[in-house]
Amino acid sequence: MRAVAAARRQQPHAKAPGGGSPLAMSGAGAASSCRQRRQLGGALLLLVAVALAGVLGGAEGKAHNYEDALQKSLLYFEAQRSGRLPHSQRVTWRHHSGLTDGLEQGVDLVGGYYDAGDHVKFGLPMAFTVTMLSWSLIEYGGDVAAAGELGHALEAVKWGTDYFIKAHTQPDELWAEVGDGDTDHYCWQRPEDMTTSRQAYKVDRDHPGSDVAGETAAAMAAASIVFRDANPHYAHLLLHHAQQLFEFADKYRGKYDSSIAEVKSYYASVSGYKDELLWAALWLHRATGRADYLDYVVDNADSFGGTGWAINEFSWDVKYAGVQILATRLLLRGEHAARHRSTLERYREKAEHYVCACLGRNADGGADANVERSPGGMLYIRQWNNMQYVTSAAFLLSAYSDYLAEAGVGAVSCAGAGEGDVAAAEVFALARAQVDYVLGTNPRGVSYLVGYGPKYPNRVHHRAASIVPYKHSKEFIGCTQGFDHWFGRRSSNPNVLVGAIVGGPDRRDRFRDNRENYMQTEACTYNTAPMVGMFAKLHRMARQEREQGPTPAAPVTSTAAEV
Repeated sequence: MRAVAAARRQQPHAKAPGGGSPLAMSGAGAASSCRQRRQLGGALLLLVAVALAGVLGGAEGKAHNYEDALQKSLLYFEAQRSGRLPHSQRVTWRHHSGLTDGLEQGVDLVGGYYDAGDHVKFGLPMAFTVTMLSWSLIEYGGDVAAAGELGHALEAVKWGTDYFIKAHTQPDELWAEVGDGDTDHYCWQRPEDMTTSRQAYKVDRDHPGSDVAGETAAAMAAASIVFRDANPHYAHLLLHHAQQLFEFADKYRGKYDSSIAEVKSYYASVSGYKDELLWAALWLHRATGRADYLDYVVDNADSFGGTGWAINEFSWDVKYAGVQILATRLLLRGEHAARHRSTLERYREKAEHYVCACLGRNADGGADANVERSPGGMLYIRQWNNMQYVTSAAFLLSAYSDYLAEAGVGAVSCAGAGEGDVAAAEVFALARAQVDYVLGTNPRGVSYLVGYGPKYPNRVHHRAASIVPYKHSKEFIGCTQGFDHWFGRRSSNPNVLVGAIVGGPDRRDRFRDNRENYMQTEACTYNTAPMVGMFAKLHRMARQEREQGPTPAAPVTSTAAEV
């Protein structure tokens, strides 16, 4: 039996002034669209209800324990580790695995992360995971430290970047995948028992992969900022690799799934590589302060789609919304030359399209201009692993609201919004509501963060979690033996995959906790990564509210008055 990787495939949801989508730009076909039917009044009422629920906490009115959620989220990355596990490993039902990765190719590729419930190491989503973990710490590292989790968070980042250093074997060579998705998915085994192919695949001058090289450059540049104070030598090493990788990605342009055919059915680069080049350049600019990186972002803004595509999602494949928000940060902070300003203003227009789409406040552009909302208030993009879009949106909305506050800007301009600008505080209210939905403030009262709260998924689609721990039974479990004895069991997994955020419910808030239901019950590292920062920030805010009393909920009050 095969768990098809469609849970990870996606097509960008976007709209450009001239119609079409990034898919046309990358030659991959037509974009799928969220078909939403939204009445503005209903959307406002829903926002009021969800924001109030977020202030109150869980489904039963109890405040959420964001500190507990933060601690659990970082445990998940230890469960996803490949390689030789350290003595400090806290997820004790996992053991060493993948110890010969790269051996056939004569390189050391031991380490890194398994992306989800299987045992392939996919470079593009792994790099995006590390970028988002790093961005979480850049924005909310003080909050993570105050919660006593900075050490674990740094370990999570470094486990990924140590692997990237190994995988970047030459200035123009990056190993982008270990394992084969097709053979891997025919087996249901613990990673400690793997018998599937560990073939490694690379991109180089003759077989380019600007998207995976660009994302890995972004991850290492962002991580260099994280380690700048704690480990300056390591930060310098990461920055050196990031700069080399960006030069490689830019000089030898091409999509990595054209060079590595094996990845196309699992993590195809549907949006192309131009968003990753802009993304990497912005992170290198933030890490170095060098003007030439910002020049690159400005000079290529139009031809690379940075100021053209109006995007309604942010993910491991589609980085445009993140690019636009990072560029807007530079505009708001005045960190640019005079010649950059007009282009950065256009980046801001597209950034606010994304924000307003999440808020449901874009009046121009038809049904595709806004993100669909489930009856319970969840942002909905598509049926396979929708939670990845929820968690990434929560983070972007929160970061953008912080950038506005730092600049003293109190509102967001939504295209065609008849009632005027949207209060910046409303942006964060939606971000918090999405986090609380994940934690159980939803119609089912289910926490989609595994291990948190009284009710969470027990049959996560995850090989290691669903089979008896290796430390309890070292008896070898064969390729199909796991299907015969473990996959089809109706009982809960023997190991709780604490901190994992599963794919989550459908557009009607329906969720079926079944191991075979991989669209909803498989978790991915990039689902949880953005939430590390969000949990830390909300823990700090909840602590302040307890100490000082609740702060006025401006967006709820103003929206209620409008309704």
